[in-house]
Amino acid sequence: MKRSFTLAALLLLVGFMSAQPSTEASGQSGSEWTTLFDGSTLDGWNVLGDASWTPVDGAVEGDGDAGFLVTAESYGDFQLTLEFWIGDDSNSGVYIRCSDPNDVRATNSYEVNIADTHDNPDSRSGSIVNVTGPAHAVTTAGKWNTFDITARGEELTVILNGITTADVEDGQYASGPIALQHRAGIVRFRSIRIRQL
Repeated sequence: MKRSFTLAALLLLVGFMSAQPSTEASGQSGSEWTTLFDGSTLDGWNVLGDASWTPVDGAVEGDGDAGFLVTAESYGDFQLTLEFWIGDDSNSGVYIRCSDPNDVRATNSYEVNIADTHDNPDSRSGSIVNVTGPAHAVTTAGKWNTFDITARGEELTVILNGITTADVEDGQYASGPIALQHRAGIVRFRSIRIRQL
């Protein structure tokens, strides 16, 4: 009888533990998610360059000349998720760990490129410029797309529409702001959020 009771108690405990939500499995370990764009204002962002940035239907739209939206905060190890939309002739990018928030470029930060028609196939959408080309060619023009970008130490991972396009180690830049680029055509960003790792 005692053995049956012990076995029943053990099974009950195992069942209880398996019913608990696993934060690790759902990718929610570490700090909480922070929304970087509220859908209607540019609060928390600094404008750099001459691009026109306008909140439209819950997204921020970049048009006109070249320029950036740069976060006021800096980030080291993090997971960043966002959605973007581009046209056929658009050229854009998401810059992470920017060394100089007043002079953002692909030579002083990591640029996760957004450009389906780039002259250099190693700089297509999903690549990390000057670090690695995309492992898979993913077409993004004319629809909403998802980016999941993780920087943890020297490990950099880019997932575009559920497809891993970059998974490399590089130690050039350790921390800095995040910047959204407009270079050509029209680009829109929405659902921008980050959690520190």
